[in-house]
Amino acid sequence: MKKLVLLSILISGVSQAQFFENAKTTRIDTLKGSNTEFRDFWDVKKYDIVLEPNFDTKSIKGSNKISLTIEKDVKNPTFQIDLQKPMKADKITASFPMTDKKVDGDFIFLSTKKNFKKGETYTIDIDYSGNPLIAKHAPWDGGWIFNKDKNGNPWMTVADEGIGASIWLPVKDIWSDEPNNGITFKIITPKDLVGVANGRLIKQENVGDKKSWTWEVKNPINDYSIIPSIGKYVNFKDTFDGEEGKLDLDYWVLDYNLDKAKKQFEQVQAMMKAFEHWFGPYPFYKDSYKLVESPHLGMEHQSNVAYGNKYQNGYLGRDLSGTGIGLKWDYIIIHETGHEWFANNITAKDQADMWIHESFTTYSETLFVDHLFGKADGNQYLQGIRKNIQNDKPIIGTYGVRNEGSGDMYPKGANMLHTIRQVINNDEKFRQILRGLNKDFYHQTVTTEQIEKYFSEKSGIDLSTIFTQYLRTIKIPTLEYKQTGNQLTYKWTNVIPDLKLPIRLADGQELKPTEQSQTVTLRSDKPVAFDKNYYIEVKQVQ
Repeated sequence: MKKLVLLSILISGVSQAQFFENAKTTRIDTLKGSNTEFRDFWDVKKYDIVLEPNFDTKSIKGSNKISLTIEKDVKNPTFQIDLQKPMKADKITASFPMTDKKVDGDFIFLSTKKNFKKGETYTIDIDYSGNPLIAKHAPWDGGWIFNKDKNGNPWMTVADEGIGASIWLPVKDIWSDEPNNGITFKIITPKDLVGVANGRLIKQENVGDKKSWTWEVKNPINDYSIIPSIGKYVNFKDTFDGEEGKLDLDYWVLDYNLDKAKKQFEQVQAMMKAFEHWFGPYPFYKDSYKLVESPHLGMEHQSNVAYGNKYQNGYLGRDLSGTGIGLKWDYIIIHETGHEWFANNITAKDQADMWIHESFTTYSETLFVDHLFGKADGNQYLQGIRKNIQNDKPIIGTYGVRNEGSGDMYPKGANMLHTIRQVINNDEKFRQILRGLNKDFYHQTVTTEQIEKYFSEKSGIDLSTIFTQYLRTIKIPTLEYKQTGNQLTYKWTNVIPDLKLPIRLADGQELKPTEQSQTVTLRSDKPVAFDKNYYIEVKQVQ
């Protein structure tokens, strides 16, 4: 079953998410996935990280200074810090008095006998070390990657979206709390290697027989986006004239791939133009845009997009839509950058709502095609990826336990959004809704309910039953119909009660199906043709 699930994810083009099957939840799941009493009274403001990996021993060591603010008055609280085994905390200090430091599995609990007041600020400093979990199938599973490039040079990074950044870094490892003031990240490397992280490089210096590379992120950032990449990198740069001025484009690739990268990364200009058109300004002008070559396929790390598509179009040279359109562009560049708006700018509070990341970003592929090659190609590409939908379980997962839903959040979620676009039937209004999401929820964490409500309010249409049908069930709305001459009798089956999903025929005539049969006069007596842009099934009955 696990292999089949992984295969379906590969087929669906899931290049960055780790898929976890449902299981009975435990106390550990709750501690990892919920805003518990050990987390709900404090807010992370900044991480100051130092990291030194050792390729020969497959180990890492470093430190993290956690700056935080107290969110409410609380007496004698216990702070939870996440650091997964086999990593260990070597030293812990804080700017408040601690009465106990207890390690319990993947968690560190810091007890106090102090009354904290809302608005107070403190720091927790943790030195850590160990041999972190090694990824077996990155980026689909989590863990560190200690590879060598083709010239035998060390090439290291980590993938941790599903399993959590705490597999290597002591953090408050929950999606709903991002460090508001960003991070600094110093990577210490051998002198002949380069350390690349998120944001902008603010300092490079020699440290004995080693080098240090210090990067700064000024914007909020989700924990799983905080990623180091260490290798024999070279750098080249470009700029994009965007909606908020000149955006710095920063590229770090293996030295022997420089010429390939310069050619392949030319696609970034057209992509940025398309995405800013549909979604609004790139959300991280202060931190720049960066592509970094990775030993795995790709991941959407904020201002540090991992690229491993081997400088070819499609998804490792394949077209996931089967239409030929997917071979006109580099899947990893387009898809992973789409996440800068949906996942990094707008982040789900809970992993169960990961569809907010993946459905919108998968649909960004269609919108990119629409903008660059025309609406007909966009529609064809979108319809082509339907073949990857499994309808195995609901798209929304289980809340509070770090559980994501079905991999259908990619192709099915995109088709849901395309269906909603047809219902709104006004591309400019649809575009303004997407731009509005990125403006009104700028650098925020959100819930499914907030997104649903926003779409309904801004469109002026109650879309709630459509979201429920596609996100919370595995039913595909089925339109049963019978045609006699120019008379069409039709009704919904396989739908939730009172589904409000009007559809149009290919000639533009609108139908408002319910679960009760209706009859309408068609514009001609030719065999009826349905608009294929809705993700529904149609069934002719006698």
